[in-house]
Amino acid sequence: MLSQTVRSVIGQQSLVTAAPSTTVREAAELMARKRVGAVVVVDGGGLVGIFSERDAVFRVVARGLEPTATRLAQVMTPAPVSIGADRSYGHAMALMHEHQCRHLPVVEDGRPIGIVSARNALDPELEDFVCEERRRRRFEAG
Repeated sequence: MLSQTVRSVIGQQSLVTAAPSTTVREAAELMARKRVGAVVVVDGGGLVGIFSERDAVFRVVARGLEPTATRLAQVMTPAPVSIGADRSYGHAMALMHEHQCRHLPVVEDGRPIGIVSARNALDPELEDFVCEERRRRRFEAG
C-alpha cells in the first residue's frame, strides 16, 4: 500500500470543497452529509486551506466561537501542506507525520483533486479484519 501512488489511493473520490466565506456550521453540515472528516477550502479553483473535524473542536467549540457566524477563513489551516497525485502513499504518510496532520490535499497543476487521510492506510487492513471476523462467526455458528 505504501508504494502505491496517491492517485491510486484516492481513486475516483469526489472532492468535498468549500469557499473561505462558508460558515463553520455549513461546513460541518456538508462534512456530515458527505461523511468526510475534512473539507478542502478553495478560492478561484485554487487550494487556500483545509478545515477538519479537529479544527471544529479545537478552533471553534473550545474557543466558544459561534459556528453560524464564524467563517472558514477565520479557523481553517491556511496554505496547508499538500502532495502531488503521483507521489507515493508512503511519502504522504511521512508528510502527515512530519506536519502532524491527518488530512493531506492532493494537487495537480496547482488545483486540488482529492484528499488523502491517515485512515486510508487502515481501510484495507480494516476490511480484511471485518471479513475474517465474519468468516469466524459463520464457522462458529455452523
